[in-house]
Amino acid sequence: MSSVPVGPLPPHGAPSRAVPAISFRERAARLTPHAKRAMDIAIAGLALALALPFFLLVALLVRADGGPAFYAHPRVGRGGRVFGCLKFRSMVVDSEARLEALLAADPAARAEWEQTRKLRNDPRITPIGRILRATSLDELPQLINVLKGEMSLVGPRPVTQAELDRYYGAAAAHYLSVRPGITGLWQVSGRSETSYDQRVALDVAYVSQPSLLADLRILLKTPLAVLSRRGAR
Repeated sequence: MSSVPVGPLPPHGAPSRAVPAISFRERAARLTPHAKRAMDIAIAGLALALALPFFLLVALLVRADGGPAFYAHPRVGRGGRVFGCLKFRSMVVDSEARLEALLAADPAARAEWEQTRKLRNDPRITPIGRILRATSLDELPQLINVLKGEMSLVGPRPVTQAELDRYYGAAAAHYLSVRPGITGLWQVSGRSETSYDQRVALDVAYVSQPSLLADLRILLKTPLAVLSRRGAR
């Protein structure tokens, strides 16, 4: 017999308490995170399985200079959790030292870096790395991050804690409420051709209106954005 206390039944003929109706939009909003996660697992798992031979080939090419095939850069995920965002290594092994030396010697490069966190002529990038970056294939290992639940297929691009503190301000709450994505609204809107302020605005716009249909649109636009190399560096 259940030990849960049961209250007295209402008198016969008494009006029943109305159950508030749930709109279709509210139901969709509740289901969207679960459906989005299911879509992430299904697509990322299939894509990783199909791309495995190519994945291994690229890893061997990257390792040709004696360095590691992968690079896990600390990025901020949902809820502020830091994770290792995987990429094929596209830079020389001593990239941080080279960046510091360049920024100290070149004011124009420093100004560009402070505005976009990117460099048009980046001396740290390896020959194979230039190809991987131009085609966004350096981000292929992030399918593993998706399967681990650290990222999503679509979302704000992952940022460092320093970027989050410096550029996002109040918009950080939007960024932290979702998993960062392999692609996103910024990715199909020009990437490095946009300012960082525009990037933050695009992240806020995406998070403010969650929609599986919007995610599918972004996924469909991503190959064209990659092939056109718009904003790629």
